[in-house]
Amino acid sequence: MNTKRFLMAFVATYLVYHVVGYLIHEVWLDPVYKDLASVFRPKEEMNQMMWIFFVTSAVMTLMFCYIFTRGYENRGIGEGVRYGLYMGLFFMVVYAYNSYVIYPLPYHLILKWFVSGMVTFVAMGAVVSMVYKSEEG
Repeated sequence: MNTKRFLMAFVATYLVYHVVGYLIHEVWLDPVYKDLASVFRPKEEMNQMMWIFFVTSAVMTLMFCYIFTRGYENRGIGEGVRYGLYMGLFFMVVYAYNSYVIYPLPYHLILKWFVSGMVTFVAMGAVVSMVYKSEEG
């Protein structure tokens, strides 16, 4: 494995994950979260625990990139998009729909989590494939 390329893919994918996540959760879904404030921790408490989110997302992104490298076939962005789709299904079906079972959340939020999560993983797959393709020379 090319360590430099892997680290570039990890950093790029981690940034995409957080930028897209910010747009989804802090912009698009913020009104929904405000309406459901009684279900979630207070914002101040969440902010104190945010370091956990950054660590777990780093581990997830690291593994996302690592697994991609194990099956990398140099087939371009389509390979990354497909990979993101598979990983999105792997994560988001469980995350979104198990949350629906466990927490008293409206289905429209669960569906938005699922769809936006799929978009996020597809974007991450596209980015990791572009980093690997760009290094092929």
